Amino acid sequence: MKRREFLGIAAKGALGAATIGVVGCSSPNSNEAAEAAQSDSSLPTIDWQMATSWPLALDTIFGGAQVVADRVSAMTNGKFTISPRAAGELAPYNEVLNAVEEGAVPIGHTASYYYTGRSPVMGFGTSVPFGLTARQQNAWLYDGGGLDLLQAFYKDRFGVIQFPAGNTGAQMGGWWNKEIETAADLQGLKVRIPGLGGQVMDRLGATVQVLAGGEIFQALQTGAIDAAEWVGPYDDLKLGLNDAAQYYYAPGWWEPGPTLEIQINLGEWEKLPAEYQEVLKSAAFEANMIMLARYDARNQAALKEIVAGGTQLRNFSTDIMQAAQDASFALYDELAQNDTDFKSIYEQWKEFRAGIQEWHTFIETSYADFIATQFN
Repeated sequence: MKRREFLGIAAKGALGAATIGVVGCSSPNSNEAAEAAQSDSSLPTIDWQMATSWPLALDTIFGGAQVVADRVSAMTNGKFTISPRAAGELAPYNEVLNAVEEGAVPIGHTASYYYTGRSPVMGFGTSVPFGLTARQQNAWLYDGGGLDLLQAFYKDRFGVIQFPAGNTGAQMGGWWNKEIETAADLQGLKVRIPGLGGQVMDRLGATVQVLAGGEIFQALQTGAIDAAEWVGPYDDLKLGLNDAAQYYYAPGWWEPGPTLEIQINLGEWEKLPAEYQEVLKSAAFEANMIMLARYDARNQAALKEIVAGGTQLRNFSTDIMQAAQDASFALYDELAQNDTDFKSIYEQWKEFRAGIQEWHTFIETSYADFIATQFN
């Protein structure tokens, strides 16, 4: 079979663009792809180890890495295999990018905002405070120029290419061992929160801690920290965080629609046959869609179980939300003044954000507001 014939099968449903590579949403037929791979003896057998930032127990977020691996294997009839490994096995949870950049592993599955210490630009790959919802994030990445901008930055800065490969949807505001009513109540609290959200929390007077997901429960339970955010009800219940703190706040204003991604060493990417590159793009796209669907489908039942166990739900007050938003955009303006890479992406992102939020406020929010009256 000719290479371009296999390419069409492997990437079916994920229309290729020069850098983005994926704009469709239907999954390839794995049997057809497998037959194509098997019939083309020129395609190599490849076995990659994938570093991830996630504990194995979290079948949704670690599951994003597993979806990528499963689809790649299925679409190549096992000729290209990827083995996802839990956080800490191949690299610490917040050093996956470093391991991929250095070539210690060819591929990783992580959240880019773990690496804002290396560049604040990395916040945009996952989520920034008061940023984009999951749908808006996908619109910016796939059709609004966002992925083009990020891929150019990753290539120049790290020698890495990345693709969206998961989204948790809007996250909760985390677990707190006391009620907080005003921004002043944040003063001196020890809070686990990563990325630019951590910098905003620092500006609001909190002491920011950085911990892996698997370390949160013990830190909360022992009082080493006063509050911690992770993802949302489904994952938080699996980690037992409802047994470590009494108050569960919403919304997670620092992560309204965070993207997770696969990061691939550019040298290893360029060694892959074009067919395998297209397979990886399609697999990442599928993981991006499936993870969001799983969280949306599972969070409500988990939340009911959490509340039934005695957890008290709270909403952040308007005072806290306004103070956090003001601090967030003051931070962005400062970063844009001092970092040309951040400025170039921020200005494009900010314009896109204004347009899509105006549209969504008009059409999505009006519908959601009406539906909400049915449940009050």
